[in-house]
Amino acid sequence: MAEALVDLDVSDLEPPEPLLRATVALQNLPRGKALHMIHRLRPRLLYPEAERLGFESDTRQGPDGRCEIFFWRRDDPAAARAARTAAAALPPWRE
Repeated sequence: MAEALVDLDVSDLEPPEPLLRATVALQNLPRGKALHMIHRLRPRLLYPEAERLGFESDTRQGPDGRCEIFFWRRDDPAAARAARTAAAALPPWRE
């Protein structure tokens, strides 16, 4: 199932680089793949942009406390299944 995820770790980058890289990654994400993004904070500005591009997401707390977000296209059931399966292994994000 991990092969259905595209990893993007932006946790060491300064703004606006995480938002820019995530937006490009979402625009270039192949069908059947979900984006697994790791960030040190919850990227609030990314969610409306991802929604505008046709993505859904699930935000989780990583084992090291970082924010892990799984994105998939609304009309891509294979990617949704992969993202939800991977996300289920982590606890929900808490502010």
